Parts: sequence; C-alpha cells; structure tokens
Amino acid sequence: MKRKRHRNTAEKVLTVCLFCAAMILTAATGCAKQTENTTNDSRELQEIIVGSDDYPPFNYADENGNPTGIDVNLATEAFKRIGYEAVFTRINWEDKKKLVESGDIDCIWGSFTINGRENEYKWAGPYMISHQVVAVEKDSDIYTFGDLEGKRIAVQSTTKPEEIFASHSDSRIPKFSEVFSLQNRELIYPFLSKGYVDAVAAHETAILQYMKDYDLEYRILEEPLLTVGLGVAFSKNDDRGIEKELTETFKEMRADGSAEKIIGKYLDHAETYLEVEDYE
Repeated sequence: MKRKRHRNTAEKVLTVCLFCAAMILTAATGCAKQTENTTNDSRELQEIIVGSDDYPPFNYADENGNPTGIDVNLATEAFKRIGYEAVFTRINWEDKKKLVESGDIDCIWGSFTINGRENEYKWAGPYMISHQVVAVEKDSDIYTFGDLEGKRIAVQSTTKPEEIFASHSDSRIPKFSEVFSLQNRELIYPFLSKGYVDAVAAHETAILQYMKDYDLEYRILEEPLLTVGLGVAFSKNDDRGIEKELTETFKEMRADGSAEKIIGKYLDHAETYLEVEDYE
C-alpha cells in the first residue's frame, strides 16, 4: 500500500510538471504570435508621399506645425486601411503634375477637382463634392453672373475658376474687364478687400474658412459657378492600382460614417458634401 501511494504521488507530480510546461509553452507561443503580428502590421504600412499645398480647411499646419485638415485626416485614415502610411509634403501647386509624373510624390491630394481633368491622371474618388463660387464684398452691387460685366476678378492660377474665366466658355458670364491669376491663393482675398478686384472665385469651403479665420464678411453669389467632384490624382503611368483600392475605401468610409465624422470637424452639414453618388 505504501508503494502504491508513492506511485500515485509521483504520477501527480509528473502531471503537474507536464501541465506547467504546457502552460509555459502556450504563453511563449502566444507572445511569439503577438510579436509576429505586430511586426507584420508595422511591415505592411508602407510610406506614401502625398503632395498638397496650404488650403484651409483641407490642408494646413496646426499650432505645432503639423499637417491637418479635411484632406489630411481623410488621407491618413483611408491609406491606413489599405496598408499605407500617408506622409504629407508641401508642394508648389503649379508643379503638381510634374512632381507626380516624376515620382517625387505618389499622389496629389488637396481639394483637387476631377472635372475637366479626367484623362490627365488616374483618379481615386470623388470622395467629396464642392461648389466653385463667386464671392464679393457684402455691399457690392454684384448679385448675379450678369452683374460681372466689365468687372475685375481674382482667381488662383491653374484652378477651374481660372479655366472658366479664361476660356469664356460659360455663357452665363458676360464680358468682364480683367482676370488676375495669382499663384498664391491667399492673395486673392486681399485683392478683393483692397478693391483691386470686384470679385473672387474659388471653392466655397475655402472662402468660408478665410472669412472665419480673418473675421471678414463676403457675400457669396447664390448660383454656383460649378459643382465639382474632388479626387486624388495619380500618374497615368502608376500601375500599382492604388487609386482603385482608394476609391473602394472611400465608399466604405461613407458607409460606416467615418468620412462624415472627419468632415464634420471642419464643416457644417458634412453629409451634403458626401452626395457623390448623385454627382457621379
């Protein structure tokens, strides 16, 4: 009987030892898997260079000098979902096409209008719609496009408003006096405030942001100059297919509410800027 008790005790000790060994092995395996997953996640996030210029509320520097804004937040979330880390670089907006075609940047993302440029790039989007509008001083006698006859207008160079006014392609707009095309978009507003021009044309969101930032009160004409889709432009030689992945990701972000949440941080009635299905 003593030998039997001794054998039972030995068996129990062996069982406990085997159990402890199994637990240690399981814990070690779990840690290895966790480390492996973390490494994979880190390795999968490739840097992608996003070119943009300063254009509040889409892209601008916060109080610490870091990029922020609608496009910055959307790009950060969207690229992360498809395995990229968005890195933003400030570019000369007039050089955008040259930069993306040379590979100095991977894409152009900065409240960039698709309309009329459909065949110049590979596009992701549209991710938002925007209204190009005409704005005047609050006491101006300009209320309609017809009132622009003989007037002076300021626009940013290489933008859709410049194209519209320079081409005289919009039958709603009469013969005006002069168009000032300025490389620095921030200068079009002082041109209006100082009376150098009678009107400016730009994205409505940008005009509203400028008014807010500088406590100004312009009057935006009721009829929009153009309703456009905003997209992300890649070189036509870019064969990675990122623009297709990004377009699908935009759809997901509209469906799960994250796009509206991001835009809502900067603009009222965020949902109205996401009516891209109707636009398409």
